[in-house]
This record gives sequence, structure tokens and C-alpha cells, in this order.
Amino acid sequence: MADITVPQQGRDIGKRLAPAMQVGLPAVALVIMLAVIFWIRPAAMSYFGVTLLFKLAVPLMFAALAQMLVIMLGDIDLSIGSFVGFVTCVTALYLDTAPMLALAIYVASIGVYAFVGLLIHVRQLPSIIVSLGMSFIWLGVAIIILPAPGGAAPAWLSGFMAWRPPLVPLPVILAALAALVGHIVISRSSYGAVLRGAGGNPRAIQRAGWSITGIRTAVYAAAGLLGLIAGITLTGLTTSGDPNIAPAYTLLGVGAVILGGGAFTGGIVSPVGTVVGALTLALAGSLLSFLQVPPTWQIGAQGGILFLVLAGRILLAENKS
Repeated sequence: MADITVPQQGRDIGKRLAPAMQVGLPAVALVIMLAVIFWIRPAAMSYFGVTLLFKLAVPLMFAALAQMLVIMLGDIDLSIGSFVGFVTCVTALYLDTAPMLALAIYVASIGVYAFVGLLIHVRQLPSIIVSLGMSFIWLGVAIIILPAPGGAAPAWLSGFMAWRPPLVPLPVILAALAALVGHIVISRSSYGAVLRGAGGNPRAIQRAGWSITGIRTAVYAAAGLLGLIAGITLTGLTTSGDPNIAPAYTLLGVGAVILGGGAFTGGIVSPVGTVVGALTLALAGSLLSFLQVPPTWQIGAQGGILFLVLAGRILLAENKS
């Protein structure tokens, strides 16, 4: 009996540790890349250096969290990159000179996101096709209002993104807050269990008295809000708007979610893992620049890093099963 019980206990422990191990893999990759950067450029091991390394990770992090909410439902959003670019144009053009108009556009854009989620659910449409069509719409509207990069971020916004709080750099603070809030809402709260269940087992959630239509609409609205934050913070960093500034956010966001322990099947996501995954992918670009990898090769190299970490996840899952 002992020979049978011990392996079973080991499997049970492995299953309980699997989520932590999946989040730990991108964290280990992040630490390794930081160590390499600090070894190549010791000056980067400073308050200012860490700020430079991670400041562009902030908008990617919020875009990845938006993608995480959609993937949590078993869908995928191919429009988040274009949407972030659209928000940068609105922010750079109107937030300073016509703030009420900018706020109205923000609210309307979140409403459009909610409507898209409702449409996908009610008409049983493939999210990948609908969101791909929406990506062209967001890009087209952005080009209409701002045909070329331009505009200017409000002084308070660019000032906030350049703010240097004491002791801890702003990007690290924002990442920690986003991970903490996401973990509490999605992973620890009872409502978070309902949201995850809407993607993993919608029939059970519906039998429990919840409206799947309402949940999906609300989750898509929340994804729109996070995409809005991504666009606003990106405008604060670049101080201008550009319709084509964030096309890579779409696939990098998907990569961050999967890298952080998420699954396309729905219901399996990790806000902490998504934030760590976004930081890892953002830092990969800096590492490749330090290693003098040509820009044309950097996207492929980022994909290679993603592949290696995901391969490690698969190996761990097979060992724990």
C-alpha cells in the first residue's frame, strides 16, 4: 500500500504546485534576463536603469490584462493593439484641449467593447473573426482623426509617467498594484470564481443563477477599460499619438497570458502570471538590444524566448501528471 499511496500524494502535491510553478517559470526567465543585462551594463542596476528597462512594459502590461479577460472567457481579441493605437490618438488630440470630448469617446469606446462581447455571445460568432474586423475599424477611425503621428499628451499625464517616487520605480509600483488587484478580483474573490467559471463551465454558472450574457458583456467592457488605460499610459510615455504604435501588443498580450499560466480553453488565467509575462516579454526586447541583436531579428528572438518557457511548462506538466 505504501508504494501506491506515496506516488499518489506526490501527484496531488504536484497538482497543487503546478500553478505556482507555471507563474514561476516566466519569473525565473525575468530574473535571468535581468542578471544578464546587469552583467553587460552594471549601470542598469540602479533606480534610473530599472525605470528605463520597464517603463515601456506598463502599457503592454495593461493590454495583456485586457487580453487575459477575453481569454478567460475562451475567446481571443485580435483588436487590442489597434484599440490601444486609437486611444493614443484620442488622448493626444483631445484630452488636453477638449477633455469632455475625450471622456465621451472613452466611454463610448468601452461601450463598443461591451457590445462586441454581447454580439459574439448572442449570435455565437467566432471571436477571432469579429475582433479581427474590429481591429480594422479601430485602425481606420484612428487614421481618420490622426492621419500621421502627432498631437501632444497633457502635461499632467506625461509628468505622471515620468514621476520618480522614492525608493521604488513607478513601473514596478504599477506592476505590483495591477498584479495585486487582479489577483484579488480574479483569483481570490467569489465573483472572480464566477467569471472564470463563465469561461470554463458556463452551463454550471448559468444553472447557479448567473447571466452568462451579462457576465460576458461586463468582462468585455472591463477589457476595454484596461485597453483604454494601456493607451493613455502609452501616450504619456511617448507624449504623442500614433495609429500604428501598438500593433505588436495583440500577439505580445496573448503571449504574456499564455506565458503566465493561462490557457485558450477558458477559465484558466493568472493575473500575476500575466503581469510577469508582460514584464518578461518587454524586458526581452531590452536584452536583445544590449546583445546587439538586429531589430529585424528581435521579434523572432522574443518568440524563441516564449517558446522555451512554454516548453518548460509542458515538461513540468508532464512530470507532475
